Amino acid sequence: MRRFSYTAFVGLMVLALVVGLAPSATQAASHREAPLISMDPNADITDFFMFRSYEEGNDDKIVLIMDVIPGEEPSAGPNYYNFDPTVLYAFNIDNNMDGKADDVRFEIQFKTEFRGVVKDLGLFLSYVAVPGPITALDGAGSEGLGLRQTYTVTMVRGNKRTVLGKGLFAVPSNVGPRTMPDYESLVQQGIYDLGDGARVFAGQRDDPFYIDLGAVFDTLNLRAPGVDQLSGFNVHTIALEVPSSWLTKDGKGPSDTEFPTLGAYANTYRRSTNVMRDDDDDKERRQGSGRWVQVQRLANPLVNETIIGTVDKDRWNSLDPSKEQRFLGYYLKPRLALALQLVVGLDTGCTPFGDANCQPNPPAPADTTLAAFNRTDLVNILLKYSPDDKKLSELLRLNISVEPTALADQERLTVLAGDNAGWPNGRRPIDDVTDIAVQVVGGPNYIAAGAGDNVNENDMPLPDTFPFIPTPWDGRDHVHGNP
Repeated sequence: MRRFSYTAFVGLMVLALVVGLAPSATQAASHREAPLISMDPNADITDFFMFRSYEEGNDDKIVLIMDVIPGEEPSAGPNYYNFDPTVLYAFNIDNNMDGKADDVRFEIQFKTEFRGVVKDLGLFLSYVAVPGPITALDGAGSEGLGLRQTYTVTMVRGNKRTVLGKGLFAVPSNVGPRTMPDYESLVQQGIYDLGDGARVFAGQRDDPFYIDLGAVFDTLNLRAPGVDQLSGFNVHTIALEVPSSWLTKDGKGPSDTEFPTLGAYANTYRRSTNVMRDDDDDKERRQGSGRWVQVQRLANPLVNETIIGTVDKDRWNSLDPSKEQRFLGYYLKPRLALALQLVVGLDTGCTPFGDANCQPNPPAPADTTLAAFNRTDLVNILLKYSPDDKKLSELLRLNISVEPTALADQERLTVLAGDNAGWPNGRRPIDDVTDIAVQVVGGPNYIAAGAGDNVNENDMPLPDTFPFIPTPWDGRDHVHGNP
């Protein structure tokens, strides 16, 4: 139960520091966060969410969501976005607090087929309303679904591999109302029961992250009101909802388990060797061989963007989270804190979550040598299960004994606003992780100022039912016009 008490402590102490609200500075989401992965969008994880379900009647379930392919333009035909069959997508769970997320694992792999009238007539579009609109993922009404993806979900526990679902249909990109007149009906068809109350969905959704991206990267050139520059763009989502008993060490639910704290991360792999085929059949033209090599990982948001130095970003992506000791210096001497001081003009300092050696404490002026920084509070928050933990691992941690908050009552600033069911206790789509992160990295002065980018909600309403990510913008009718 020690994680529960630590989470409650975090919430209470941060709340005690909040004395007002005023605009200031922030940073960016997990989009294009490292040089190599920015050139591999199909393996680029934009966001990772893990939370106890807040859908009515499902609060005994844990939801894992991975969004990939940043910046999907809705009208990007004739070749719309798809999952990559040569990428292995995975969720990894640590349920014994040893910092190694190898206790439970879910692997998702895709296959692509060309079919229907698109194949038969050699059409130049992947999706067509011929002989009629696409109203189904299979059978009658699916004839115009010319490029179709299926996928397999496998659960791994120790040496046991269990196929939970095979031949499941991914929901295609939202082309437009003539081709797909009832897109959400396709979404419902694409939600599959995996048994024991588990569900899975794979397909296109709206990008749920909200941020004034251009202003942030113009050297924190913030404005009021802010502009959500991810508005109108989509992502591809893999959403998995499973009973909490599948994940806990003792196989018990949220109210019964002796091991309520889970650590997790999402990652993507490619084979060590890729070969381009020259076949005329329906097999994938690009196939891999050799071992799987991790090309990206994501647990807590914003770590690779705003903590890890550019020179180490690609190496960070390739390593297991349990090896975070190698990057400890970036957490103890956060470059973002220095940037905030130099640009915004407010002194940064430690939050109450560090040890007696946490510096600067109290807040102090900028030191461009970084010598004055020793932010043990950030290490405790991001790399440990509790302050006395000796094992450092960069995992998103969730105490499932904390009751979920209904969507209507969720606070975007989570613990800063008294809602302990959000980041850093897991992460939900509503959580404004940019504002939270900049306030915590900035410390007391930034918390008191309510530092943020003045973008406080997503451009599409968030649903309170699975898969929890909003419907994607359609290709015909959406026009980018940020306020």
